[in-house]
Amino acid sequence: MSNKTTLKRNKIKKRIRKVVFGSNERPRLSVYRSNKEIYAQIINDVDKKTIVSASSKDKELKIETTNKIEISKIVGNSIGQKAIKAGIKLVSFDRNGYLYHGRIKSLAEGAREAGLKF
Repeated sequence: MSNKTTLKRNKIKKRIRKVVFGSNERPRLSVYRSNKEIYAQIINDVDKKTIVSASSKDKELKIETTNKIEISKIVGNSIGQKAIKAGIKLVSFDRNGYLYHGRIKSLAEGAREAGLKF
C-alpha cells in the first residue's frame, strides 16, 4: 500500500474515532483488513480490553472458499455468535478508515445475521 493511501486512511480513521467509542453497554466492533486476511475485535475502550475477536485465520472456522467477500461474511457471523455468547447484543461499528463497501460491508452483514445490532 502506498504511503499516500495509508495517510488518507489514517486521516479518515481519526475522524471516525472522534465519534465512535466503546463503553461497557455498547462496545466497539473494530475491523482490520489486509490483502489476504480480515480481522474483527469487540473492544471495551473504558477498560481497554478486547472482549471477543475473530479472524479469517481461525482454525475453527474451516473456510473452504477462496472468495474474500464470502470469507468476510463467515468471520462476521463468527464474531456475532461469540459476542452473543459473551452477552453483547449492541455494538458501535468502527470501519477503521475503510469504505463501507465490499469486505467491510460483508462482515457487517454477517454480524447482523448472527444477532448483533449497530
